[in-house]
Amino acid sequence: MPPARPNKTLLRPPKQDSTARLFCFPYSGLGASMYNKWPDRVGDVEICRIQPPGRENRLREPHYGTYEELAEQLVEALLPHFDRPFAFFGHCGGALPGFATALLLARSGLPTPRTLFISSQVAPHIGPFGRFLGMTNTELAVELAELTRSMGGTPTPDMIQMSLRVLRADVGANQKYHLEEPVTLPCDVRVIGWSEDQEIRPDQMREWSAYAEAGRYSATVLEGGHHAFLGAPAELLAELTGTLRTPAPQH
Repeated sequence: MPPARPNKTLLRPPKQDSTARLFCFPYSGLGASMYNKWPDRVGDVEICRIQPPGRENRLREPHYGTYEELAEQLVEALLPHFDRPFAFFGHCGGALPGFATALLLARSGLPTPRTLFISSQVAPHIGPFGRFLGMTNTELAVELAELTRSMGGTPTPDMIQMSLRVLRADVGANQKYHLEEPVTLPCDVRVIGWSEDQEIRPDQMREWSAYAEAGRYSATVLEGGHHAFLGAPAELLAELTGTLRTPAPQH
């Protein structure tokens, strides 16, 4: 598979005046613009929006296929930007690609994120899990329309059909991803649940503790439902950038 084009893997090139970077993976069916309500930076931490192929400004490129293949593309394209402390964040369908990328970095002996943030997703050896995985195209189209409204947009038939192709392929990648047993990562693993989440309850995420070394796992529950993260709530941004704005602890 050809490597991802580095100039399109991020919605915009990172700046050099930040002290740390937070790389954000998009939700299934969407692209980097889903983070359009997020600030470009929080203090000295830059928010870097990842753009997978097959959507938005990369619409003409083929879909990545599997999370493992996406991770290979991202590592090649993003490695030059791992020159300072960084973290990964992914919500639901965006969390597992973040994990797969962190895992590939660790297995390749490359820089790993200081923290892997997992929001609203079960551990890889528990999944695949989620009601989207068994939906028909008609049902997925209804969900896309609701998500579009949650982002402040107005769904149109053409847009829904185009997004549906992306969502179906992303759901297919999710369906294929499963680990037989947990793998310990050399980074902090922080799980974020949401108090009103009807998709993934906070208690369904406990198995992520097996992916962290002793003392490197934590879990928190924030107020809101499944799509609350789209609005960049202050509590979430504080959670995501707090460890990047402090010296790395000694483990």
